[in-house]
Amino acid sequence: DNKIIYRKAFGMANLELKVQMKPDNVLQLASITKQFTSVAILILMEQSKLSLKDPLSKYIADFPRGNEITLHHLLNHTSGIKSYTNLPEFRTKTRLDMTPEEIISSIKNLSLEFNPNEKYEYSNSGYVLLGYIIEKLSGMSYGDFIQKNIFDKLGMKNSYYGNSYKIIPNRANGYQLYEGNYENPEYMSTTIPYAAGSLMSTVDDMFLWSKAIQSNALISEKSKQMALTNHTLTNGKPNNYGYGWAINEIEGIKTFEHTGGINGFSTSGMYIPGRNIY
Repeated sequence: DNKIIYRKAFGMANLELKVQMKPDNVLQLASITKQFTSVAILILMEQSKLSLKDPLSKYIADFPRGNEITLHHLLNHTSGIKSYTNLPEFRTKTRLDMTPEEIISSIKNLSLEFNPNEKYEYSNSGYVLLGYIIEKLSGMSYGDFIQKNIFDKLGMKNSYYGNSYKIIPNRANGYQLYEGNYENPEYMSTTIPYAAGSLMSTVDDMFLWSKAIQSNALISEKSKQMALTNHTLTNGKPNNYGYGWAINEIEGIKTFEHTGGINGFSTSGMYIPGRNIY
């Protein structure tokens, strides 16, 4: 019920300097970023700048089969577009700064893994395409759009579009475990996860985010319900994913949730609507 009942941190924010973690450390959100991307798309929809029924070809004219793939398919991982993070050559490119157009060109001519809405297959590519569409329609960079329309509006003062060069107060270092020892994670340019996974935040700011979603501070109740609908596939089966939220249950209690993983960080956020617990 929007009261903080537990706030604690564990472990180390920096092993080399022996700095303890604290709750206001800034961490990479990884794929929880997708919630912000989907809400940004719904904000543009409410501004009449797009429709979720729009075909991808409206924004990228020469995208193969782009007339069959809609924004709805990109949002709920049913487009059939192969996830660029699963490509064998992806690992060799993660250190490079790449534009959204360059990432898109790497997936553009790959054949679809299935026909749109035939299956659910988690795809980071869909969210890169959505980020590109946000930029195209708003005339702003994805990071600036999120900053202006979400972070600033909600007072999320410790949330950022990832940046390796900027000094970010309270940023925690990420680590990976290798043969039983911790080491610094492999470097990845923040341009690579982009609208699929480049945002950073704190538990306190994520509490503001959850409250804003529940109170419809950013989008209408109708739009929120679209994001939290368990959409169905062509065969009538549920795909257990809305727009940026996975739809699940624990012991028969409904949950809206998302996880994420990126070099050095692992994330999980869950909202239980029946109990109003985040």
